Amino acid sequence: MRGTVGYLAPEWFSGEAITPKPDVFSYGMLLIEVISGRRNKEGLDDGVENFRPIQLANAVNKWEDVIILLDCRLEGKANIDELSRACKVACWCIQEDEKDMPTMRQVIQILE
Repeated sequence: MRGTVGYLAPEWFSGEAITPKPDVFSYGMLLIEVISGRRNKEGLDDGVENFRPIQLANAVNKWEDVIILLDCRLEGKANIDELSRACKVACWCIQEDEKDMPTMRQVIQILE
């Protein structure tokens, strides 16, 4: 096993064959950090509900305003459509089942 804690895809722990999808998972986790301006691991001591990927997924699933997830240093200055798209792509990338994850080609096409 190789990788950084917090970026490892579930496949690394399941014993299943490793595909290119763990890179997609890691990209999704990194995208969440770029959006929020903070490490995903911060706040885990406060409980799983404060884990940034869970906060992002809950906001996207409930159609909440994703601007609250944006890095506060940006002072809300972001294109909401682009932010929403990035949040949805991040959620798509970090799914537990690799069969449900996009390819990096799909990620790039959507973000472009």
